[in-house]
Amino acid sequence: MRRRGAPTAAAAALASLLSVVALAGCSSADATEDTPQLKVTGAFMPQPVSDMASGFLTVTNSGGAADKLTSVTSDISDEVTIHETKDQKMRQVKSFDIPAGGELSLARGGSHLMFMGLKTKPEQGQRISVELHFEKTDPIKVDLPVKETTYNPTQH
Repeated sequence: MRRRGAPTAAAAALASLLSVVALAGCSSADATEDTPQLKVTGAFMPQPVSDMASGFLTVTNSGGAADKLTSVTSDISDEVTIHETKDQKMRQVKSFDIPAGGELSLARGGSHLMFMGLKTKPEQGQRISVELHFEKTDPIKVDLPVKETTYNPTQH
């Protein structure tokens, strides 16, 4: 005879299964929290006036771990470097930090991509493909629309 309130074998099995599912759900959430989750927005290239060009974009990291932008490649140039501007001086750097829950902003007057020795000079309206390489995350391909030379998204 079963006592009132005592779990049956089926109820105990169901409770056990639910606890396994709940733990599995926690572990996938933890995996997301421990990895960068990158998204690129606002990308553009001002139309170049010489054999060099710059590129700008924002990388947002909604994940729980930081990452780094380590390099950029593009068919338009064999030498694409990353630069920061501090105290009105530009210098090449090896990487840019992308904090967990934060963003990396490459914008006019600050940090940017630098395309040296352009193979062709892109015109306004074209799109330039680049591939962003990171320390932890797989590469991300981005198209930079070529805008007028003086384009500044904060003024549009």
